[in-house]
Amino acid sequence: MVKTLDGMPGVLSARFAAEDATDKANNLKLLKAMEGVKERSATFVCVIAISVPSGASLLYEGTCDGFIAHEPTGVHGFGYDPLFFYPPLKKTFAQMSSEEKNHISHRGRAMAELRQEFDKVLIWLNQRLRERP
Repeated sequence: MVKTLDGMPGVLSARFAAEDATDKANNLKLLKAMEGVKERSATFVCVIAISVPSGASLLYEGTCDGFIAHEPTGVHGFGYDPLFFYPPLKKTFAQMSSEEKNHISHRGRAMAELRQEFDKVLIWLNQRLRERP
């Protein structure tokens, strides 16, 4: 979610440039949209939803704040990783090792939140899956 672009590309990030866009095409479109823009703050967001047929859901969210770089840097990862600069490590996600990225990324944070409550989640699922929708 890029602040200056009103949250775009948002949930449509994989299809930002086109329905079957490549990561490169999406990155190029984002760079084009950011040409001349000074305010480059962005947030990666991950939401894990665990749902049951009765409609109840548990949500776990992780975020990671950074900036959109002026050019792609790094070779690791996927998606917008070459453009997402994380100031505390002074690297883009594509410059990080998997261990570094998993520790601070939006997905890593959402999974850590879920992992902390996993025993409770199993109990919650077991109780709700016994119910009839």
